[in-house]
Amino acid sequence: MPYNRPVSDSKSRKGSSSGIETLVQAEKLMQIALLLPSAAVIGWLMGAWADSKLHTTWLSLVGIAFGGISGLAYVVRLVLATKANSDGGANAASRNEREDSDDKQ
Repeated sequence: MPYNRPVSDSKSRKGSSSGIETLVQAEKLMQIALLLPSAAVIGWLMGAWADSKLHTTWLSLVGIAFGGISGLAYVVRLVLATKANSDGGANAASRNEREDSDDKQ
């Protein structure tokens, strides 16, 4: 007689790990809040360093702009990835159902 492993209930797992998921979401939000100002400051510091080496006065402003834009682009990518992960379970299930129905036809 072969042994068949019982199918685990995914709903009960989600309830027990919801505390960890909440902490992960909070960490991502804190990362977003700290990323933009730190990217602008790093860009400003790099621009100020380039100003001192190249004897100019405008590269620090370019560094601030570049840091802000790159930080914003990273934040947008992070938010879209977070949204895809939170919606991914429902979309994956509906996608699998569609693929199963296509295979049957």
